[in-house]
This record gives sequence, C-alpha cells and structure tokens, in this order.
Amino acid sequence: MITLSQHLKRKTQTNEATTSRASIRDRLLVKEAQEMAQLLPACCSVHYMNEHDLSKFILIVKPAEGYWEGGIFRFEISVTDEYNMVPPVVKCSTRLWHPNITESGEVCLSLLRRHSVDGMGWSPIRRLNDVVWGLHALFTDLLNFEDPLNVEAADMYRHSKEEFKIKVMEYVANYAKE
Repeated sequence: MITLSQHLKRKTQTNEATTSRASIRDRLLVKEAQEMAQLLPACCSVHYMNEHDLSKFILIVKPAEGYWEGGIFRFEISVTDEYNMVPPVVKCSTRLWHPNITESGEVCLSLLRRHSVDGMGWSPIRRLNDVVWGLHALFTDLLNFEDPLNVEAADMYRHSKEEFKIKVMEYVANYAKE
C-alpha cells in the first residue's frame, strides 16, 4: 500500500527529473543556438518567437538556386523537453509543391525520424544545426523523388519535369513571397 508521503515523494522525484531534463535541454539549446548563428547557411535565417525561449523558432530558407529559387520558406521548429533524445518537431508553414513536403507542412527528412530504415534517423549526437542544414538541403541536393511524402509531386516530376517546374513556380509566386 502506498502512503501519502510515499506518493508525494515520488511526485517530487518525478518533478525534479522533469525539471532536470528541461534544464539539460535548455543548456543544450543555448550552446546550439550559438553554433547555429555561426554555421548557418547563407540563404537561411533563424528568428526566435520569444528571445527568452530558445525552444521555439522559425527557420527561413531562401533558396538561391534550383526549382524553388526566389521563394521564402518558413519552418516552425519546436524543441520538446525530451530533446536531445527525440528530434525537434518541424512543420513548414509556407505552402509549396515539393516531393518531400506536403502542402499541409509535413516534412519528410530522415534525420527527423526517431527510427529510420536507412539508419540516418535521429540520434542524441545530432544537433539543431543538422536539422537546419537538412532542411536547407531539401531545396538542393537532398530531394528524394523515390520515397516521396507528396507522391503527386514526385509523379509529376517523373512524368513531366516541365510541368513540375511550372507548378513549383506558381506555388512560389502565390505562397512563397514576402
């Protein structure tokens, strides 16, 4: 039988563990925010929603080449208390036509998966900078038309690259400008 004092003791230990975990996350975030500022790709910028909370920020990617050149793409990134054991939550808030990003903003990027078939998923040694560079690479060399999240976009690319390019340009013009 559990007594009230045992229950309170357990609850206190659980709260201390949660607080300790959050402080580990917060210490990591301070270090990683500084690292991101130094190693950010030239076409990317980071904007914190609240300067006192490094766990939620917007990554803006402005591709300088490729299909999405000239667009401005916003990704909402949220780092949970379980970070760095779990990846951050990423959602694209800019509507776009992309094989690895749905129109509703879901992102298919191996390193954002807790468990991935290719072994490239999240692990505690990954950092936010890896996420930033991975999202940046989705507009250049990490395009994956073979295992797409937006199957319609990938099929369009396979069947008519010109039609794909036109649709991407329409989306950029309609949704990805300031």
